[in-house]
Amino acid sequence: MGDEQNPLLPIANVGRIMKQILPPSAKVSKEAKETMQECVTEFISFLTSEASDKCRKESRKTIYGDDICRALGAVGLDNYAEAIVRYYINIG
Repeated sequence: MGDEQNPLLPIANVGRIMKQILPPSAKVSKEAKETMQECVTEFISFLTSEASDKCRKESRKTIYGDDICRALGAVGLDNYAEAIVRYYINIG
């Protein structure tokens, strides 16, 4: 579970996102929400660490969206990085 060092995303938010993706008749157990909550939190920490390493090497203290996209690519999730870039181009 989360603590001050590794806080978890609010379970209500995780459950809401899961329900948006699933068919309307689908049910999501508390255990499934908690498992997803831990996975998502770990994933965010992993990407943030990857982006932070790059910033540190460049003597920067601020992580930008572009750093997250590069981190996604660095860990082999190029498709997600491309989708995020397209999203930002469309809303920008």
